[in-house]
Amino acid sequence: MSSQTMTAGPAPDADTTWRRLHDAATARYRASGRFAWHFARGKLGRDPVFRGMLERGDLSGRTRIVDIGSGQSLLASLFESCNELVAAGAWPGRWPAPPRAVAYTGIELMPRDVERARGALAGLKLQTSFVCADMREAALPPCDLVVILDVLHYVDHAAQEALLARVRDALAPNGRLLLRIGDMASARGFAVSQWVDRVVTMVRGHTVPPTWGRSVAEWLALLQRLGFAAQPVPMSEGTPFANVLLVADRAADRAAGAGAGRA
Repeated sequence: MSSQTMTAGPAPDADTTWRRLHDAATARYRASGRFAWHFARGKLGRDPVFRGMLERGDLSGRTRIVDIGSGQSLLASLFESCNELVAAGAWPGRWPAPPRAVAYTGIELMPRDVERARGALAGLKLQTSFVCADMREAALPPCDLVVILDVLHYVDHAAQEALLARVRDALAPNGRLLLRIGDMASARGFAVSQWVDRVVTMVRGHTVPPTWGRSVAEWLALLQRLGFAAQPVPMSEGTPFANVLLVADRAADRAAGAGAGRA
């Protein structure tokens, strides 16, 4: 097996599958330099959200993805590696159905991260667009999955709601939003999360902006008001953090009604 291509064979166990996906998805970043590669290895290897989304089926069947606050667009590389694994007939039988990614749009404010993504992922078969823009202003293409991990707290509450309303309008009926947030109601865990977030931001050479948090209950109430049915998934097991993944689905009737209102 090369660093970027899956070979055919019997479906391996879940741990072996994840190692294959991790190695293939991160190897592409060697083309963008040592920092890009080491950051990708550490992020995909240590952050439980990526494997968790696959094993729970959060990404199952999704084809058009918008990744807001995409950084180096690690998700695009992971989706490509998932597609390769499926083509090789090696998707693990114990996992839910895989994503079926066709198009990926990454929206990132930091130009250096966007350039790293473009340098590493230029050869993907997946249709990609790496956009350097403020998430509050960037156009959102029609999609069936939006992923926002650990960035929405960088804009104030009014901007958070405005962006989530635009996400709702961009999603197809039954589209899904995966939103990871820090639970402000967990004071200690939230403080640790914010401290680590600031350190990582500075290591990446970025200015640390102010943040605007909410409790999980407040996030859920906001999403419900905007027409989402959301469920919280704890993301802090084995860590001192207060991270929660909100799996928010847009109901078909809400989507149809919103579309009729805009006609």
